[in-house]
Amino acid sequence: MDYKFYMNLALDQARKAFNRGEFPVGCVIVDDGEVIASGARRGTNKDVAVFNETDHAEIRALKHLETIKKSFVPEKLTLFSTMEPCLMCFGAIILSGIKRIVYSFEDPMGGGTACDLSKLPPLYSKSRIDVIPGVSRQKSLDLFYNFFNKETNLYWKNSYLESYILEQKKIKES
Repeated sequence: MDYKFYMNLALDQARKAFNRGEFPVGCVIVDDGEVIASGARRGTNKDVAVFNETDHAEIRALKHLETIKKSFVPEKLTLFSTMEPCLMCFGAIILSGIKRIVYSFEDPMGGGTACDLSKLPPLYSKSRIDVIPGVSRQKSLDLFYNFFNKETNLYWKNSYLESYILEQKKIKES
């Protein structure tokens, strides 16, 4: 499977979010080489009527799975996200039965994929999930950097995530 190809499709979703003024995270879910669901972050733009912290790209893609007519085997799906899934999304992905996550940029503030599942109750501790980090990392970093450099952006302003992204960009440029 060409991880970079599918990550570029997730990046397209992230760009859609960015263009709406949202935090630029995108996600696609792939079944046997075909994208069957996608999602982009919503609810971070303070100008919209509904601000929320649960409308993540991964959750939106998982909800999109509910609407498709094609049958699929969850264990054979691969989820691509432009940012490491948070703990909420990681739990939802595990519960959905998806066994492989490919992400682009690490989330130092809220990433959930390093969670030690063995210390959790059986529903999670018996889960086996492959996590592939860092695919097209620079492209995601550039998008996050551009987001945090928008004067109109207030989302996670002055947060550890913003500082980390700005620092990563400086490291790449030096």
